[in-house]
Amino acid sequence: MRHALLRHLPTNIAPGHCYGRLDLPAGRAGMAVPLPPGFRAQALFSSPARRCVALAEAVAARTGLPITLDERLWELDFGAWEGLAWDDVPRAALDAWAADPWGFAPPGGESGAALVARVRGFHATLRQSSIIVSHGGPLKVLAALIGGLAVDLLAPAPPMGGCVLHGPGLASGAEDG
Repeated sequence: MRHALLRHLPTNIAPGHCYGRLDLPAGRAGMAVPLPPGFRAQALFSSPARRCVALAEAVAARTGLPITLDERLWELDFGAWEGLAWDDVPRAALDAWAADPWGFAPPGGESGAALVARVRGFHATLRQSSIIVSHGGPLKVLAALIGGLAVDLLAPAPPMGGCVLHGPGLASGAEDG
């Protein structure tokens, strides 16, 4: 089984703002679908976020696959931090998050452990080659799970609008886009 992991396109929010569950639209229409040439999938999954659904609809138009929305593919819930400029989040709170990304949860949000549990549940249901449209957090967790690697919540996320192919014979994934 191979999986194409696609990250949504940039949004219209100003750079330097926190958003996870904040349901922002993708910043541009008429997007190119960043699938590797010749990649065949039997299923198309997407986060319910508008910025992901927009890309998933473009993928569906190109592939003919129906979109299955899955709540487990939402980005980390940043709670009270949603929509704030990162500079407005108290430095002590950011330091606490960086020191314990698994256990720390922003006020009213979720911890990294909760994100991993959600994504692990989704990963356990994958039974066929798939295209998965989601966010940076869930995609880096999925990439690690598919590759049988330890999850690193502080690893860089895939680029917005990019595609990483994961599966047998692909040691660390192949990027496109």
